[in-house]
Amino acid sequence: MGVAKYIKTEKDAIEEVILQSGIKVKTEYGPGDLEQVGFDYAKDLADAGHYPFTRGIHPQGYRSRAWTTRQYSGFGTPQETNERFKLLISHGQTGLNVAFDLPTQMGYDSDDPIVEGEVGRVGMAVDTLRDFEVAFADIQLDRIGSGLTINAVASIILAMYQAMAEKRGFDRTRISATPQNDILKEMIGRGAWIYPVHDAVRLIGDTIEYSITTLPRCNPVSVCGYHIRESGANPAQEIGFALEIAAEYINEARSRGLSVDDIARRITFNFNIFGNLWEQVAKFRAARKLWARMLKEEFGAENPKSMHLRGLFGGGGFGLTKAQPENNIIRSSYYALAAALAGAQTTALCSFDEAFTIPTPRAALLSLRTCELLMDEIGLRDTVDPLAGSYFIETLTKQMEDKIQESRRKIQDVGGMIEAVSTGFVQKLTARQAYEWERGLKKGEYIKIGVNKYVDEDEPEVELHEYDPQTQERQVEALRRVKAERSDAEVSRLLKRLEKDAREKKNVMPALVECCKAYATVGEMAGVFREVFGEFREPGIF
Repeated sequence: MGVAKYIKTEKDAIEEVILQSGIKVKTEYGPGDLEQVGFDYAKDLADAGHYPFTRGIHPQGYRSRAWTTRQYSGFGTPQETNERFKLLISHGQTGLNVAFDLPTQMGYDSDDPIVEGEVGRVGMAVDTLRDFEVAFADIQLDRIGSGLTINAVASIILAMYQAMAEKRGFDRTRISATPQNDILKEMIGRGAWIYPVHDAVRLIGDTIEYSITTLPRCNPVSVCGYHIRESGANPAQEIGFALEIAAEYINEARSRGLSVDDIARRITFNFNIFGNLWEQVAKFRAARKLWARMLKEEFGAENPKSMHLRGLFGGGGFGLTKAQPENNIIRSSYYALAAALAGAQTTALCSFDEAFTIPTPRAALLSLRTCELLMDEIGLRDTVDPLAGSYFIETLTKQMEDKIQESRRKIQDVGGMIEAVSTGFVQKLTARQAYEWERGLKKGEYIKIGVNKYVDEDEPEVELHEYDPQTQERQVEALRRVKAERSDAEVSRLLKRLEKDAREKKNVMPALVECCKAYATVGEMAGVFREVFGEFREPGIF
Protein backbone atom coordinates (compact mmCIF):
# COMPACT_ATOMS: atom_id res chain seq x y z
CA MET A 1 0.00 0.00 0.00
CA GLY A 2 2.94 2.31 0.11
CA VAL A 3 4.91 2.45 -3.11
CA ALA A 4 4.59 2.49 -6.87
CA LYS A 5 4.90 -0.66 -8.92
CA TYR A 6 7.99 -0.62 -11.11
CA ILE A 7 8.04 -2.96 -14.10
CA LYS A 8 11.61 -3.43 -15.30
CA THR A 9 13.51 -5.12 -18.10
CA GLU A 10 16.20 -7.69 -17.45
CA LYS A 11 18.77 -4.85 -17.64
CA ASP A 12 17.00 -3.05 -14.78
CA ALA A 13 15.70 -0.25 -17.01
CA ILE A 14 12.26 0.98 -15.92
CA GLU A 15 9.65 0.15 -18.54
CA GLU A 16 6.55 1.20 -16.63
CA VAL A 17 5.64 2.93 -13.35
CA ILE A 18 2.14 2.46 -11.93
CA LEU A 19 1.19 4.45 -8.84
CA GLN A 20 -0.86 2.77 -6.16
CA SER A 21 -3.93 4.74 -7.21
CA GLY A 22 -3.71 3.07 -10.62
CA ILE A 23 -2.19 6.00 -12.53
CA LYS A 24 0.56 5.23 -15.03
CA VAL A 25 3.50 7.64 -14.90
CA LYS A 26 4.99 8.71 -18.23
CA THR A 27 8.70 9.18 -18.81
CA GLU A 28 8.22 12.83 -19.75
CA TYR A 29 5.46 15.44 -19.49
CA GLY A 30 4.79 18.60 -21.48
CA PRO A 31 2.06 21.12 -22.43
CA GLY A 32 0.17 18.48 -24.40
CA ASP A 33 -0.47 16.49 -21.22
CA LEU A 34 -2.19 19.46 -19.60
CA GLU A 35 -4.35 19.86 -22.71
CA GLN A 36 -5.23 16.18 -22.65
CA VAL A 37 -6.53 16.29 -19.05
CA GLY A 38 -8.37 19.57 -19.67
CA PHE A 39 -6.29 21.67 -17.28
CA ASP A 40 -7.59 25.21 -16.79
CA TYR A 41 -5.68 27.62 -14.54
CA ALA A 42 -8.70 29.43 -13.09
CA LYS A 43 -10.78 26.30 -12.62
CA ASP A 44 -8.12 23.82 -11.51
CA LEU A 45 -5.39 25.89 -9.88
CA ALA A 46 -6.07 29.60 -9.33
CA ASP A 47 -3.99 31.76 -7.02
CA ALA A 48 -3.06 30.61 -3.53
CA GLY A 49 -5.79 31.34 -1.02
CA HIS A 50 -8.52 31.44 -3.68
CA TYR A 51 -11.18 28.91 -4.68
CA PRO A 52 -10.75 25.99 -5.30
CA PHE A 53 -7.70 26.25 -2.98
CA THR A 54 -5.58 23.71 -4.86
CA ARG A 55 -2.48 25.74 -4.01
CA GLY A 56 -3.41 26.19 -0.36
CA ILE A 57 -5.91 28.04 1.79
CA HIS A 58 -3.67 31.01 2.67
CA PRO A 59 -2.53 33.58 0.07
CA GLN A 60 0.99 33.79 1.52
CA GLY A 61 1.30 30.13 2.47
CA TYR A 62 4.01 29.40 5.00
CA ARG A 63 5.51 32.88 4.68
CA SER A 64 2.69 34.18 6.86
CA ARG A 65 2.65 31.22 9.23
CA ALA A 66 4.59 27.97 9.50
CA TRP A 67 2.74 24.71 9.84
CA THR A 68 1.90 23.47 13.33
CA THR A 69 3.90 20.52 14.66
CA ARG A 70 2.06 17.97 16.76
CA GLN A 71 4.04 14.88 17.61
CA TYR A 72 1.82 12.06 18.82
CA SER A 73 2.39 11.63 22.56
CA GLY A 74 0.81 10.17 25.65
CA PHE A 75 1.50 6.97 27.56
CA GLY A 76 1.23 5.37 30.97
CA THR A 77 -0.15 7.55 33.72
CA PRO A 78 -1.29 11.18 33.32
CA GLN A 79 1.82 12.31 35.23
CA GLU A 80 4.15 10.59 32.73
CA THR A 81 2.18 12.08 29.85
CA ASN A 82 2.41 15.57 31.36
CA GLU A 83 6.18 15.22 31.51
CA ARG A 84 6.32 14.24 27.80
CA PHE A 85 4.04 17.16 26.85
CA LYS A 86 6.34 19.62 28.61
CA LEU A 87 9.43 18.08 27.02
CA LEU A 88 8.05 18.50 23.50
CA ILE A 89 6.74 22.03 24.13
CA SER A 90 10.10 23.07 25.59
CA HIS A 91 11.76 21.95 22.35
CA GLY A 92 9.46 23.96 20.11
CA GLN A 93 6.33 21.86 19.58
CA THR A 94 3.36 24.17 18.96
CA GLY A 95 0.44 21.81 19.58
CA LEU A 96 -0.34 18.55 21.38
CA ASN A 97 -1.54 15.32 19.79
CA VAL A 98 -2.73 13.08 22.61
CA ALA A 99 -2.75 9.28 22.60
CA PHE A 100 -5.13 7.32 24.85
CA ASP A 101 -4.79 3.73 25.98
CA LEU A 102 -7.13 1.03 24.69
CA PRO A 103 -9.27 0.81 27.84
CA THR A 104 -10.05 4.52 27.56
CA GLN A 105 -10.72 4.23 23.84
CA MET A 106 -13.15 1.38 24.45
CA GLY A 107 -14.96 3.05 27.36
CA TYR A 108 -13.61 0.92 30.22
CA ASP A 109 -12.11 2.06 33.52
CA SER A 110 -8.65 1.00 34.64
CA ASP A 111 -10.06 -1.17 37.43
CA ASP A 112 -12.24 -3.23 35.07
CA PRO A 113 -10.97 -6.86 34.97
CA ILE A 114 -11.37 -6.93 31.18
CA VAL A 115 -8.50 -4.45 30.68
CA GLU A 116 -5.83 -6.32 32.63
CA GLY A 117 -2.39 -5.60 31.13
CA GLU A 118 -3.55 -2.81 28.80
CA VAL A 119 -3.73 0.19 31.13
CA GLY A 120 -1.37 2.89 29.86
CA ARG A 121 0.27 0.54 27.37
CA VAL A 122 -0.36 2.34 24.06
CA GLY A 123 -1.46 5.73 25.37
CA MET A 124 -2.49 7.70 28.43
CA ALA A 125 -4.93 6.08 30.84
CA VAL A 126 -7.92 8.32 31.61
CA ASP A 127 -10.64 7.43 34.11
CA THR A 128 -11.90 10.75 35.47
CA LEU A 129 -11.46 14.50 35.29
CA ARG A 130 -8.64 14.15 37.82
CA ASP A 131 -6.51 12.47 35.15
CA PHE A 132 -6.97 15.41 32.79
CA GLU A 133 -6.13 17.82 35.60
CA VAL A 134 -2.80 16.05 36.06
CA ALA A 135 -2.01 15.51 32.36
CA PHE A 136 -2.61 19.13 31.35
CA ALA A 137 -1.17 20.77 34.47
CA ASP A 138 0.77 23.95 33.60
CA ILE A 139 -0.20 23.69 29.90
CA GLN A 140 -1.49 27.04 28.58
CA LEU A 141 -4.74 25.82 27.06
CA ASP A 142 -5.54 29.19 25.49
CA ARG A 143 -2.23 29.06 23.56
CA ILE A 144 -1.65 25.34 22.92
CA GLY A 145 -4.25 23.44 20.93
CA SER A 146 -4.80 19.74 21.61
CA GLY A 147 -5.60 16.97 19.18
CA LEU A 148 -7.38 14.16 21.03
CA THR A 149 -7.03 10.80 19.30
CA ILE A 150 -10.26 9.32 20.56
CA ASN A 151 -13.36 8.14 18.73
CA ALA A 152 -16.06 5.99 20.34
CA VAL A 153 -15.99 8.04 23.55
CA ALA A 154 -14.98 11.34 21.92
CA SER A 155 -18.05 13.12 23.30
CA ILE A 156 -16.98 12.14 26.83
CA ILE A 157 -13.37 13.20 26.32
CA LEU A 158 -14.32 16.55 24.74
CA ALA A 159 -16.66 17.22 27.69
CA MET A 160 -13.83 16.31 30.07
CA TYR A 161 -11.44 18.70 28.29
CA GLN A 162 -13.94 21.54 28.69
CA ALA A 163 -14.56 20.69 32.35
CA MET A 164 -10.82 20.61 33.06
CA ALA A 165 -10.21 23.92 31.29
CA GLU A 166 -13.05 25.66 33.12
CA LYS A 167 -11.86 24.34 36.47
CA ARG A 168 -8.44 25.83 35.74
CA GLY A 169 -10.03 29.19 34.98
CA PHE A 170 -9.85 29.21 31.18
CA ASP A 171 -12.71 30.71 29.20
CA ARG A 172 -14.30 27.85 27.24
CA THR A 173 -14.52 30.13 24.20
CA ARG A 174 -10.71 30.39 24.16
CA ILE A 175 -9.72 26.73 24.33
CA SER A 176 -8.90 24.75 21.20
CA ALA A 177 -9.35 20.99 21.00
CA THR A 178 -9.83 18.59 18.10
CA PRO A 179 -11.07 15.13 19.03
CA GLN A 180 -10.67 12.68 16.17
CA ASN A 181 -14.28 11.60 16.64
CA ASP A 182 -14.54 9.70 13.33
CA ILE A 183 -16.40 6.51 14.14
CA LEU A 184 -17.05 5.45 10.55
CA LYS A 185 -13.33 5.08 9.84
CA GLU A 186 -13.02 3.09 13.09
CA MET A 187 -15.56 0.64 11.72
CA ILE A 188 -13.70 0.51 8.41
CA GLY A 189 -10.13 0.32 9.52
CA ARG A 190 -9.23 0.29 13.17
CA GLY A 191 -11.82 -1.44 15.32
CA ALA A 192 -12.15 0.87 18.36
CA TRP A 193 -15.91 1.19 18.05
CA ILE A 194 -18.61 0.58 20.66
CA TYR A 195 -22.11 1.69 19.61
CA PRO A 196 -24.25 0.88 16.53
CA VAL A 197 -23.59 2.99 13.45
CA HIS A 198 -26.58 5.35 13.57
CA ASP A 199 -26.28 6.01 17.31
CA ALA A 200 -22.54 6.55 17.02
CA VAL A 201 -23.05 9.08 14.22
CA ARG A 202 -25.73 10.77 16.30
CA LEU A 203 -23.18 11.33 19.09
CA ILE A 204 -20.89 12.97 16.54
CA GLY A 205 -23.79 15.22 15.57
CA ASP A 206 -24.14 16.19 19.24
CA THR A 207 -20.48 17.26 19.40
CA ILE A 208 -20.76 19.31 16.19
CA GLU A 209 -23.93 21.07 17.36
CA TYR A 210 -22.49 21.72 20.83
CA SER A 211 -19.19 23.06 19.52
CA ILE A 212 -20.92 25.51 17.20
CA THR A 213 -22.97 26.94 20.07
CA THR A 214 -20.56 26.59 23.01
CA LEU A 215 -16.94 25.86 22.00
CA PRO A 216 -16.19 28.21 19.10
CA ARG A 217 -12.49 27.33 18.81
CA CYS A 218 -12.96 23.56 18.97
CA ASN A 219 -13.09 21.35 15.90
CA PRO A 220 -15.39 18.48 16.95
CA VAL A 221 -14.48 16.10 14.11
CA SER A 222 -11.24 15.16 12.38
CA VAL A 223 -12.17 12.85 9.52
CA CYS A 224 -9.38 10.32 9.46
CA GLY A 225 -8.46 8.97 6.05
CA TYR A 226 -5.17 8.01 7.70
CA HIS A 227 -6.40 4.74 9.17
CA ILE A 228 -8.48 3.90 6.11
CA ARG A 229 -5.29 4.05 4.06
CA GLU A 230 -3.42 1.89 6.54
CA SER A 231 -6.21 -0.68 6.34
CA GLY A 232 -5.84 -1.23 2.61
CA ALA A 233 -7.20 1.80 0.75
CA ASN A 234 -5.05 3.35 -1.95
CA PRO A 235 -4.29 7.11 -1.84
CA ALA A 236 -7.24 8.07 -4.06
CA GLN A 237 -9.63 5.95 -1.98
CA GLU A 238 -8.23 7.46 1.21
CA ILE A 239 -9.42 10.89 0.07
CA GLY A 240 -12.61 9.73 -1.61
CA PHE A 241 -13.80 7.67 1.34
CA ALA A 242 -12.91 10.49 3.75
CA LEU A 243 -15.00 12.94 1.72
CA GLU A 244 -17.96 10.55 1.81
CA ILE A 245 -17.57 10.13 5.57
CA ALA A 246 -17.52 13.91 5.97
CA ALA A 247 -20.69 14.12 3.87
CA GLU A 248 -22.48 11.79 6.32
CA TYR A 249 -21.47 13.94 9.30
CA ILE A 250 -22.56 17.09 7.47
CA ASN A 251 -25.95 15.53 6.73
CA GLU A 252 -26.37 14.51 10.38
CA ALA A 253 -25.62 18.05 11.55
CA ARG A 254 -27.82 19.65 8.88
CA SER A 255 -30.74 17.52 10.08
CA ARG A 256 -30.56 19.62 13.28
CA GLY A 257 -31.10 22.85 11.37
CA LEU A 258 -27.45 23.90 11.25
CA SER A 259 -26.03 25.60 8.15
CA VAL A 260 -23.43 23.87 6.02
CA ASP A 261 -21.10 26.89 6.36
CA ASP A 262 -21.15 26.60 10.15
CA ILE A 263 -20.71 22.81 10.04
CA ALA A 264 -17.93 22.61 7.47
CA ARG A 265 -15.74 25.13 9.30
CA ARG A 266 -15.69 22.70 12.27
CA ILE A 267 -14.56 19.63 10.29
CA THR A 268 -10.86 18.92 9.91
CA PHE A 269 -9.02 16.01 8.33
CA ASN A 270 -6.20 13.63 9.25
CA PHE A 271 -4.47 12.18 6.20
CA ASN A 272 -1.61 9.76 5.72
CA ILE A 273 1.73 10.15 4.01
CA PHE A 274 3.92 7.31 2.86
CA GLY A 275 5.15 5.93 -0.41
CA ASN A 276 5.56 7.77 -3.68
CA LEU A 277 6.33 11.45 -3.09
CA TRP A 278 4.59 12.80 -6.20
CA GLU A 279 1.43 10.78 -5.59
CA GLN A 280 1.18 12.18 -2.06
CA VAL A 281 1.60 15.79 -3.18
CA ALA A 282 -0.98 15.40 -5.96
CA LYS A 283 -3.36 13.65 -3.57
CA PHE A 284 -3.45 16.58 -1.15
CA ARG A 285 -3.73 19.21 -3.85
CA ALA A 286 -6.65 17.32 -5.40
CA ALA A 287 -8.23 16.82 -1.96
CA ARG A 288 -8.34 20.57 -1.29
CA LYS A 289 -9.93 21.21 -4.66
CA LEU A 290 -12.57 18.49 -4.31
CA TRP A 291 -13.50 19.40 -0.72
CA ALA A 292 -14.13 22.98 -1.83
CA ARG A 293 -16.15 21.89 -4.85
CA MET A 294 -18.17 19.36 -2.86
CA LEU A 295 -19.17 21.98 -0.32
CA LYS A 296 -20.00 24.64 -2.90
CA GLU A 297 -21.64 22.55 -5.62
CA GLU A 298 -23.21 19.69 -3.65
CA PHE A 299 -24.04 21.32 -0.31
CA GLY A 300 -24.49 24.95 -1.31
CA ALA A 301 -21.83 26.46 0.94
CA GLU A 302 -21.33 30.18 0.40
CA ASN A 303 -18.52 31.28 2.71
CA PRO A 304 -15.08 30.63 1.11
CA LYS A 305 -13.56 29.96 4.55
CA SER A 306 -15.95 27.06 5.11
CA MET A 307 -14.50 25.48 1.95
CA HIS A 308 -10.96 25.35 3.35
CA LEU A 309 -9.67 21.83 3.82
CA ARG A 310 -7.86 22.02 7.14
CA GLY A 311 -6.08 19.27 8.90
CA LEU A 312 -3.08 17.21 9.81
CA PHE A 313 -1.00 15.49 7.14
CA GLY A 314 0.92 12.85 9.03
CA GLY A 315 3.27 10.12 8.17
CA GLY A 316 3.12 7.41 8.05
CA GLY A 317 2.99 4.41 10.36
CA PHE A 318 2.40 1.80 7.68
CA GLY A 319 5.41 3.03 5.75
CA LEU A 320 7.80 2.29 8.61
CA THR A 321 9.61 -1.01 8.97
CA LYS A 322 11.12 -3.05 11.76
CA ALA A 323 13.86 -4.05 9.35
CA GLN A 324 16.70 -1.50 9.32
CA PRO A 325 14.73 0.88 11.58
CA GLU A 326 17.08 3.83 11.18
CA ASN A 327 15.94 3.99 7.54
CA ASN A 328 12.67 5.23 9.03
CA ILE A 329 14.39 8.50 9.92
CA ILE A 330 15.04 9.03 6.22
CA ARG A 331 11.55 7.88 5.23
CA SER A 332 9.94 10.26 7.70
CA SER A 333 12.01 13.14 6.35
CA TYR A 334 10.55 12.58 2.90
CA TYR A 335 7.08 12.21 4.36
CA ALA A 336 7.53 15.60 6.02
CA LEU A 337 8.79 17.01 2.72
CA ALA A 338 5.66 15.74 0.96
CA ALA A 339 3.46 17.37 3.60
CA ALA A 340 5.26 20.69 3.24
CA LEU A 341 5.22 20.63 -0.58
CA ALA A 342 1.49 19.83 -0.41
CA GLY A 343 0.65 22.73 1.92
CA ALA A 344 -0.15 20.97 5.20
CA GLN A 345 -1.45 23.15 8.03
CA THR A 346 -0.28 20.65 10.65
CA THR A 347 2.16 17.76 10.55
CA ALA A 348 2.87 14.89 12.92
CA LEU A 349 5.56 12.46 11.89
CA CYS A 350 5.74 8.91 13.13
CA SER A 351 9.04 8.43 14.93
CA PHE A 352 11.54 5.91 13.62
CA ASP A 353 10.97 3.46 16.47
CA GLU A 354 7.17 3.36 16.22
CA ALA A 355 7.31 0.08 14.29
CA PHE A 356 8.40 -1.36 17.64
CA THR A 357 6.99 0.75 20.43
CA ILE A 358 5.72 4.05 21.76
CA PRO A 359 8.36 6.64 20.72
CA THR A 360 11.24 7.25 23.06
CA PRO A 361 11.98 10.92 23.88
CA ARG A 362 14.99 10.83 21.54
CA ALA A 363 12.96 9.52 18.62
CA ALA A 364 10.14 11.99 19.17
CA LEU A 365 12.60 14.90 19.20
CA LEU A 366 14.21 13.69 15.96
CA SER A 367 10.81 13.83 14.27
CA LEU A 368 10.16 17.29 15.64
CA ARG A 369 13.58 18.49 14.45
CA THR A 370 12.85 17.09 10.99
CA CYS A 371 9.88 19.43 10.62
CA GLU A 372 11.84 22.35 12.04
CA LEU A 373 14.71 21.80 9.60
CA LEU A 374 12.29 22.01 6.69
CA MET A 375 10.76 25.18 8.10
CA ASP A 376 13.86 27.10 9.09
CA GLU A 377 16.80 25.72 7.14
CA ILE A 378 15.83 23.92 3.93
CA GLY A 379 13.55 26.59 2.45
CA LEU A 380 10.06 25.10 2.49
CA ARG A 381 8.59 28.41 3.69
CA ASP A 382 10.05 30.44 0.85
CA THR A 383 7.17 30.33 -1.64
CA VAL A 384 3.62 29.03 -1.94
CA ASP A 385 3.09 25.72 -3.74
CA PRO A 386 6.57 25.53 -5.33
CA LEU A 387 5.54 22.66 -7.63
CA ALA A 388 2.65 24.59 -9.18
CA GLY A 389 2.83 24.73 -12.97
CA SER A 390 4.86 21.54 -13.28
CA TYR A 391 3.54 19.63 -16.28
CA PHE A 392 3.86 16.43 -14.29
CA ILE A 393 2.34 17.63 -11.00
CA GLU A 394 -0.61 19.41 -12.61
CA THR A 395 -1.38 16.44 -14.83
CA LEU A 396 -1.07 14.05 -11.90
CA THR A 397 -3.29 16.25 -9.72
CA LYS A 398 -6.03 16.17 -12.37
CA GLN A 399 -5.69 12.40 -12.71
CA MET A 400 -5.85 12.00 -8.93
CA GLU A 401 -9.00 14.10 -8.93
CA ASP A 402 -10.62 11.66 -11.35
CA LYS A 403 -9.55 8.65 -9.27
CA ILE A 404 -10.85 10.22 -6.05
CA GLN A 405 -14.21 10.96 -7.66
CA GLU A 406 -14.36 7.38 -8.93
CA SER A 407 -13.89 6.08 -5.38
CA ARG A 408 -16.65 8.43 -4.13
CA ARG A 409 -19.07 7.12 -6.74
CA LYS A 410 -18.47 3.53 -5.58
CA ILE A 411 -19.67 4.48 -2.11
CA GLN A 412 -22.57 6.55 -3.41
CA ASP A 413 -23.71 3.65 -5.58
CA VAL A 414 -24.28 1.47 -2.50
CA GLY A 415 -26.22 4.19 -0.69
CA GLY A 416 -23.55 6.27 1.04
CA MET A 417 -20.89 5.59 3.64
CA ILE A 418 -23.21 4.66 6.50
CA GLU A 419 -24.75 1.93 4.34
CA ALA A 420 -21.33 0.87 3.02
CA VAL A 421 -20.04 0.45 6.59
CA SER A 422 -23.20 -1.18 7.95
CA THR A 423 -23.12 -3.87 5.26
CA GLY A 424 -19.36 -4.36 5.33
CA PHE A 425 -18.94 -3.28 1.70
CA VAL A 426 -16.04 -0.91 2.29
CA GLN A 427 -14.42 -3.16 4.91
CA LYS A 428 -14.38 -6.05 2.43
CA LEU A 429 -12.88 -3.83 -0.27
CA THR A 430 -10.02 -2.52 1.88
CA ALA A 431 -9.30 -5.93 3.44
CA ARG A 432 -8.92 -7.48 0.00
CA GLN A 433 -6.56 -4.73 -1.09
CA ALA A 434 -4.49 -5.12 2.05
CA TYR A 435 -4.09 -8.80 1.24
CA GLU A 436 -3.08 -7.99 -2.35
CA TRP A 437 -0.49 -5.50 -1.06
CA GLU A 438 1.12 -8.06 1.25
CA ARG A 439 1.17 -10.62 -1.53
CA GLY A 440 2.74 -8.09 -3.92
CA LEU A 441 5.34 -7.17 -1.32
CA LYS A 442 6.37 -10.77 -0.87
CA LYS A 443 6.56 -11.26 -4.63
CA GLY A 444 8.74 -8.18 -5.00
CA GLU A 445 6.21 -6.23 -7.07
CA TYR A 446 6.60 -3.31 -4.65
CA ILE A 447 10.02 -2.26 -3.42
CA LYS A 448 10.53 -1.83 0.31
CA ILE A 449 14.13 -1.16 1.25
CA GLY A 450 15.35 -3.50 3.97
CA VAL A 451 12.31 -5.76 3.55
CA ASN A 452 12.59 -7.15 0.02
CA LYS A 453 15.58 -5.24 -1.36
CA TYR A 454 19.01 -4.49 0.15
CA VAL A 455 18.10 -6.82 2.99
CA ASP A 456 20.39 -6.96 6.01
CA GLU A 457 20.25 -10.11 8.10
CA ASP A 458 21.55 -8.40 11.25
CA GLU A 459 19.03 -7.92 14.04
CA PRO A 460 18.16 -4.24 14.57
CA GLU A 461 19.19 -2.59 17.81
CA VAL A 462 16.54 -0.17 18.98
CA GLU A 463 16.12 1.44 22.37
CA LEU A 464 12.57 0.51 23.38
CA HIS A 465 10.08 2.37 25.50
CA GLU A 466 9.50 -0.15 28.27
CA TYR A 467 5.99 -0.69 29.61
CA ASP A 468 5.91 -0.43 33.38
CA PRO A 469 3.69 -3.22 34.77
CA GLN A 470 3.06 -1.07 37.87
CA THR A 471 1.28 1.52 35.73
CA GLN A 472 -2.06 -0.21 36.23
CA GLU A 473 -1.58 -0.43 39.98
CA ARG A 474 -0.84 3.30 40.22
CA GLN A 475 -3.75 4.22 37.99
CA VAL A 476 -6.21 1.99 39.86
CA GLU A 477 -5.10 3.45 43.18
CA ALA A 478 -5.61 6.98 41.85
CA LEU A 479 -9.09 6.02 40.65
CA ARG A 480 -9.88 4.51 44.04
CA ARG A 481 -8.99 7.81 45.74
CA VAL A 482 -11.22 9.80 43.39
CA LYS A 483 -14.17 7.49 44.03
CA ALA A 484 -13.66 7.81 47.77
CA GLU A 485 -13.62 11.63 47.60
CA ARG A 486 -16.48 12.30 45.18
CA SER A 487 -20.20 12.41 45.96
CA ASP A 488 -21.67 9.12 44.76
CA ALA A 489 -25.18 10.50 45.13
CA GLU A 490 -24.36 13.42 42.83
CA VAL A 491 -22.70 11.12 40.28
CA SER A 492 -25.74 8.82 40.32
CA ARG A 493 -28.10 11.74 39.80
CA LEU A 494 -26.14 13.10 36.87
CA LEU A 495 -25.75 9.69 35.23
CA LYS A 496 -29.54 9.31 35.36
CA ARG A 497 -29.87 12.69 33.67
CA LEU A 498 -27.42 11.53 31.00
CA GLU A 499 -29.45 8.37 30.43
CA LYS A 500 -32.66 10.38 30.14
CA ASP A 501 -31.14 12.78 27.61
CA ALA A 502 -29.74 9.90 25.56
CA ARG A 503 -33.10 8.07 25.46
CA GLU A 504 -34.96 11.27 24.56
CA LYS A 505 -32.41 12.05 21.84
CA LYS A 506 -31.40 15.34 23.40
CA ASN A 507 -27.89 16.66 22.93
CA VAL A 508 -25.88 14.77 25.56
CA MET A 509 -22.94 17.19 25.79
CA PRO A 510 -24.27 19.43 28.61
CA ALA A 511 -25.02 16.37 30.73
CA LEU A 512 -21.59 14.90 30.00
CA VAL A 513 -19.84 18.09 31.11
CA GLU A 514 -21.70 18.00 34.43
CA CYS A 515 -20.93 14.29 34.87
CA CYS A 516 -17.24 14.99 34.28
CA LYS A 517 -17.22 17.84 36.81
CA ALA A 518 -18.68 15.45 39.39
CA TYR A 519 -15.85 12.97 38.60
CA ALA A 520 -17.99 10.32 36.96
CA THR A 521 -15.72 7.82 35.24
CA VAL A 522 -15.30 7.19 31.54
CA GLY A 523 -16.59 3.66 32.11
CA GLU A 524 -19.70 4.89 33.91
CA MET A 525 -20.61 7.39 31.21
CA ALA A 526 -19.81 4.99 28.36
CA GLY A 527 -21.81 2.35 30.22
CA VAL A 528 -24.89 4.57 30.12
CA PHE A 529 -24.59 4.74 26.34
CA ARG A 530 -24.03 0.99 26.12
CA GLU A 531 -27.26 0.47 28.04
CA VAL A 532 -29.23 2.90 25.85
CA PHE A 533 -27.74 2.16 22.42
CA GLY A 534 -26.36 -1.37 22.63
CA GLU A 535 -23.20 -2.32 20.75
CA PHE A 536 -22.23 -2.53 17.08
CA ARG A 537 -22.13 -5.98 15.53
CA GLU A 538 -19.49 -6.12 12.83
CA PRO A 539 -20.77 -7.58 9.53
CA GLY A 540 -19.00 -10.53 7.96
CA ILE A 541 -16.62 -9.44 5.21
CA PHE A 542 -15.12 -12.72 3.97
